[in-house]
Amino acid sequence: MTQPVRVRRLTDQEGQKLQRIVRRGTTSTVRYRRAMMLLASAGGNTVPVIARLVQADEDTVRDVIHRFNEIGLACLDP
Repeated sequence: MTQPVRVRRLTDQEGQKLQRIVRRGTTSTVRYRRAMMLLASAGGNTVPVIARLVQADEDTVRDVIHRFNEIGLACLDP
C-alpha cells in the first residue's frame, strides 16, 4: 500500500500566510481553496476528507499538495 499524500511540514511563515488567506477570505477563490487544502492536510486530514471539505476532486487535492511540496506557496497562484 502506498503512503497517503500529505503536505510537508509547514514553516512558521508558510503557516501564517495560509491562515491569513483563509481568515481574511479577500483573495481569489482559487487561492482560498488551495490554502484550505494545504491547511487541512497539515492538520492531518486525508485527501478524501479534504476533497469533501472544499468540494473538489480528490485528484485536484493531490495535485495541489504535490505542487506545494515541490515549489512551496507559489502553488497557490492559478
